[in-house]
Amino acid sequence: MDTLSYKTTNVNKATAKKEWVVVDATDQVLGRMCTKVAKLLRGKYKPEFTPHVDCGDNVIIINAEKIQLTGQKMTDRVYLSYTGYPGGQREATPASILAKPNGAEKLIRKVVKGMLPKNKLANRLINNLYVYEGPEHKQEAQNPKNIDINLYK
Repeated sequence: MDTLSYKTTNVNKATAKKEWVVVDATDQVLGRMCTKVAKLLRGKYKPEFTPHVDCGDNVIIINAEKIQLTGQKMTDRVYLSYTGYPGGQREATPASILAKPNGAEKLIRKVVKGMLPKNKLANRLINNLYVYEGPEHKQEAQNPKNIDINLYK
């Protein structure tokens, strides 16, 4: 019988084809952009996606300070953290995070990290994310390609 034989490919660290991409965050909605960035970091848009391997792209986000939030989320959304001491529960809103130095970078990293799986792989994947508040970035030597994040689903 003549049939096509399809082999399932398992990507490992040596065979993963990682690319460098630049995402412009100007006037992007925070949550919608970060879901797509999290998928890029994981490699979910690639046909050879393997869940337990870092096969995603390296993502550079520029113009992070121009991010948008819809509705009243800038003041109403609350991020809670706990120091470990009695009475050590801390609250932060996106407005209070953005008011601090490197606030846009911290906010985007926090949102993207929450969209990654909660395991050791996520700690390695978040290191492939580079966030810059202005239009300049340091990764020119890697020849990153500019992508329109709105074309991804």
